[in-house]
Amino acid sequence: MKDDSRKLVLVADDDEDIVRFVEVNLRLEGFDVATAGDGEQALQRAYDMTPDLVLLDVMMPKIDGFEVCQRLRSDSRTKHISVIMLTAKSLSADKVVGLTAGADDYMIKPFDPIELIARVKSALRRSKEMRDLNPLTQLPGNVQVQEEVSNRVASGAPFALMYIDLDNFKAFNDFYGFLRGDEAIKLLAKCAIAAVGSHGGAEAFVGHIGGDDFVAIVDPSCSEETAVEIINIWDRQVKDLYEPEDAERGYIEITDRRNQMSQVPLQTVSVGIASNSMRPIYSHFEAAEIAAEMKNFAKRESRSSYAIDRRRSIESLAESTPQIGPNL
Repeated sequence: MKDDSRKLVLVADDDEDIVRFVEVNLRLEGFDVATAGDGEQALQRAYDMTPDLVLLDVMMPKIDGFEVCQRLRSDSRTKHISVIMLTAKSLSADKVVGLTAGADDYMIKPFDPIELIARVKSALRRSKEMRDLNPLTQLPGNVQVQEEVSNRVASGAPFALMYIDLDNFKAFNDFYGFLRGDEAIKLLAKCAIAAVGSHGGAEAFVGHIGGDDFVAIVDPSCSEETAVEIINIWDRQVKDLYEPEDAERGYIEITDRRNQMSQVPLQTVSVGIASNSMRPIYSHFEAAEIAAEMKNFAKRESRSSYAIDRRRSIESLAESTPQIGPNL
């Protein structure tokens, strides 16, 4: 049975010496290793064991490595597995065929064990990052967001965490349908990426928690400027999401469960900002809680707005009101 705490690598090669060489080096680096001596066996073990990565020789009996790779990629059970092709050939055409078949990387025999381990770790890291991406926006998802915030907290360096959220999104999504709702989410992603890219600083980060909820991590000195830019870009483009007559009158008309008609304004964006520049933040939970608190405060405004926490100690909002940013 596969140990989930360790990465499993399947080594598929008909050369027993190479298999032993690769297996020894992988085990020394803490990997679990399974082996296969031909293409059919490689496929069956991949289906049975679902390894994290396959080191796949091109020239193997029964089924060659190119076809094995294609079959792995076409099967829902194995399409996510990282594949590195191994070959004695150095022709660029062979590399193209291997990559076209779906391989993540390509290594020429003989190879240095240090390079092999580096390639394996790199492929696994890329695979993890791709699995963690939000499928709609291709932005880092929950796992990477948590890791990023935790790393900023642990480093002690100044940072601002921005919680970005749409107002009136549910009504819009229900009224126009989820495909139009997806367009609104993608527009908000573009707004965040553009604003953070322009103003967020060299170490800026944008992540997509899910739905219409996004986070950004920026330099505290430019957090308000970034929030204003997100708001301005959104407000300039939001009408394009609506039918012309709805955009012109500034609302949509929906019927609630009681069959009552109500007018829901166009979507706005609210941004909450937490920062360790005024007082320490000790965990990603605390940072997220403060940013969410500020976001909820910003939502009290009827227009797009942001709220930034300037408290120097933990106290209630009643004792210290955050700064509300207007829609400029």
